[in-house]
Amino acid sequence: MIVIHEIPGIAPEVARFATWVADAGFTVAMPSLFGTPGRPLTGSYALGQFARACISREFAVLAAHRASPVTEWLRALGRALRAEVGGPGIGAVGMCLTGNFALALMADPHLLAPVLAQPSLPVPIGAARRRALHVSPEQLAIAKRRSAEDDIRLLALRFSDDPLCPAERMVRLREEFGDRLEAIEIPSSSGRRPGRKAHCTLTHDLVDAAGHPTALARDRVIAFLHEQLRVRP
Repeated sequence: MIVIHEIPGIAPEVARFATWVADAGFTVAMPSLFGTPGRPLTGSYALGQFARACISREFAVLAAHRASPVTEWLRALGRALRAEVGGPGIGAVGMCLTGNFALALMADPHLLAPVLAQPSLPVPIGAARRRALHVSPEQLAIAKRRSAEDDIRLLALRFSDDPLCPAERMVRLREEFGDRLEAIEIPSSSGRRPGRKAHCTLTHDLVDAAGHPTALARDRVIAFLHEQLRVRP
């Protein structure tokens, strides 16, 4: 499994999610793309790292019809992980700024479990970008073909009132992938941080309590990974 962190970096809550995935029996790679691993989330820290991503050549935060260049590096990481670990294939969980990256990674045949957690690129400025998926038309066509022909399902998550991951984006995913997409929309009132717009479905806004909507979503992600990465005929 590749766990691709969100803004501002590998915060403790991101590492906690990766540990849950590892405890479920998966080998986990968690690349550090920006920020300082282990540093807690603060508003100024998040804004600073977002600004750095905006000017980085590896991220194209406004691109509606192409993926960020860093996805090519992540594809290489996926190939190396598959060669090292073996098994039927790998999965990828992207979050927020990296949420749509799993779509680009589907260009490789070993990517079998794509998870899109609150996919927030392109930045949803204007109607077109609110529906955009941050992949090229060619990458989207490959993802759709593989989903249909290779029996690959996709899992996407968002909070119901999240302005950074607008509802139009989930509608677009359903239009493109039909019943191959499993969409989880968590009530925004379930977020862990009172007074803030709930956004981080698997990390900062997750309440680790039995039966809580965010914990159930987390459990569904892990079950999905088991389903998609089972040994196939």
